[in-house]
Formats: sequence, structure tokens, C-alpha cells
Amino acid sequence: MNNLVATLASLVYGRRHWRLRARLGTRTPFAAACVVVALFAHATTASAAELQVGDEAPAFTLESTAGGTYSLSDRPVVLAWFPKAFTQGCTIECKSLAENGYLIREFDVDYFMVSTDPIADNADFAAENNADFPMLSDPTKQTAEAYGVLHERGFAKRHTFYIGADGVILAIDRAVNPATAAEDIAATLAQLDVPRQQSDEVTPSEESASASIEPEAELLAANGSARASS
Repeated sequence: MNNLVATLASLVYGRRHWRLRARLGTRTPFAAACVVVALFAHATTASAAELQVGDEAPAFTLESTAGGTYSLSDRPVVLAWFPKAFTQGCTIECKSLAENGYLIREFDVDYFMVSTDPIADNADFAAENNADFPMLSDPTKQTAEAYGVLHERGFAKRHTFYIGADGVILAIDRAVNPATAAEDIAATLAQLDVPRQQSDEVTPSEESASASIEPEAELLAANGSARASS
């Protein structure tokens, strides 16, 4: 450590001496070096904290807008972190999941939007956008920090985590497109070979097809009756 401090001190009082002296005033070379060491340590810690695919997902227990709390279980889960309820981008993302969530529900997976907002704010946000899926709240910001998504301004970054049933991170999307959030999640789940589930739920496209077939069947039946009577 002494060698590191000495090296950093020499750098401090080398070519960039005039810059650091202007900032540090009359501090000693040792104090200046300590400042640099502290900044270096902070940057190293922040970098090391970033989760990667293959890492074990940090455990958590967060309050849900569906009531009660949620923790990681033996089911795959998608955690869609978002910055702030009622903001433009987050509203677009929420509407995407609300309108096209049936694509995600084809898979045997739980999915949530998660933020550092209070649970009351997320509940109102979900209701306003007709969200038919739970949202999770992390007002202490401890879980956001554990997942490496906590912005320096105190809100969560828009990152989406895909976690397997064994608790291992399968994928991380750090470039989320709010407008196509649901489609992109479904596509990623398919790429990850997450099992699909049997469901009786009728999708909007199936409902539309059924609606168009029924009148046609009624018309054919009516024509058949007319021919029989003639």
C-alpha cells in the first residue's frame, strides 16, 4: 500500500500538479494521494458490483402491488427495473407490458416491473395504466444497489434481468426499448428456452379470429336452412 501511495503521490505532483493543487489547496502530497486512492477504490468497487450472466441473483423480499411480498422462488422470473412511476418512458414500458403481456404469459415465468418508488405510487401507476401484472417497490434502494441498477441520483436504471428457476442470472438487458418491452421479453424468453405453459387464455388475435368465424358460421347455417325450406 505504501508503494501505491508513493506512486500516486508522484503522479499527483507530476505533470498534473497544478490542477490537483488548485482543487486540494494546501493539502500534503500524502493527503492528495489518499484522495486519489479513495476515488480509485470507489471506482473498483462499483465495477466489481455489476452483475453478469451466470451470477447468482441477489435474494430479496419486496412489497408487491398485488398484496404481500415477493421473493425469488423455484420459478423463472423477469425483473424489469424502471426509473420512476408516471414518467414518460416508464409509462410507455408499462403500457407495452399491459397490452402485450399475453406474449410473456405464454411462458412459465413470473414477471414484474420494479422501482425504488413507494408501493403506493406504484399501485397508482399500475392502476392508471391498467397493468395486469404486479409491480414491486424497493424504497430502501438496497435491492437496486445489490443488482447494480441504482443510479447516482437515487432512481433505478432501466435494466431487465432474466433469472432461472435455480436463481442464476440467464440474461441482462441494459438497453431496454420501452415501446417494445413485452415483445422483447417474450423473444428473450424464447431464446433462453424457458418452458412454455399450457394456458386457456385467449389472446387478442385469437379472440378477433373467433369473432370473425362465428358470424360466418351463422350465415352458412342460415343459407342451409333457406335451401332446405325451398
